[in-house]
Amino acid sequence: MDRITVENPGQRYISNFIIYDALGEPEIDINKWRLCIDGLVRSKKCYSFDELEKMPHIKYTADFNCVTKWSIKDVVWEGPSLSHLIMDSIPDQKAKWVMFWSADGYSTPVPIEYALSERSLIAIRMNGSYLKKENGYPARPFIPDLYGWKSAKWLTLIELIEDYRDGYWEQYGYHEVGRVEAEERFKGFSWKSIRRNSRRSE
Repeated sequence: MDRITVENPGQRYISNFIIYDALGEPEIDINKWRLCIDGLVRSKKCYSFDELEKMPHIKYTADFNCVTKWSIKDVVWEGPSLSHLIMDSIPDQKAKWVMFWSADGYSTPVPIEYALSERSLIAIRMNGSYLKKENGYPARPFIPDLYGWKSAKWLTLIELIEDYRDGYWEQYGYHEVGRVEAEERFKGFSWKSIRRNSRRSE
């Protein structure tokens, strides 16, 4: 199995996920739940859990990195390709961002190039089992290059949009993109650029 390694400065490894549910844990009826692709696409589509499960899956090992500086090492992620789902809906060339929406009303944006990465997926299994409810069952996106708040739990909608919009945490100052290796935790700067500029001034 492939292992994806992303440099994660400033992080510390812990043994168990710290559970966050900013808007409360929603009740999910798996028989009624659907994951939809909407917005700037030619073909709007919705998928049941069974349909996602029957699709070809990506499977790899990668760390989960939370913006609050804790990480879980070597998590096994499995699910359909996020890129394939988006491309099947034929995105408009104007689409520059993807907004993830959750059953609890949570939202978070990512640049479309990260959503279309070959290693971005819709996780329906973690470490060999279906996601636990507190970890986002039935599905959540996972993009290994980005911090965990971009991996929206209880995902229901993937909306393609032209212009950037704040999601839940972005409205409170979290970074627009959230790249782990650059420590893009908050808007306006990254720790990597600060360190680089500091070295130049020494």
